[in-house]
Amino acid sequence: MADEYFLLVCDDVPHDVVLTDPGVRVMDVVQVVRRLTGLSLWRSKVLATQVPAVILVGVPQEDAAAAVSALRDVGARAEAREQPEPGFLKH
Repeated sequence: MADEYFLLVCDDVPHDVVLTDPGVRVMDVVQVVRRLTGLSLWRSKVLATQVPAVILVGVPQEDAAAAVSALRDVGARAEAREQPEPGFLKH
């Protein structure tokens, strides 16, 4: 029993925010990426133009939904993906 791992139901599954298409308002998307990540303007532009790009990694579901909403508000296509479970949890 000591060698088993359990995933608690109350644990929030971490999410990744993935930018799949910046749309036509690329500079607006770059500004949102910059605000979300804290990266420089140049690095945010590189990240926003090389899609698909993972913008945020391992954030709670509420933060991921807010980030996706902010990106969609400026015309980008983005999605929140659940991170896969670690291998030791699978039987």
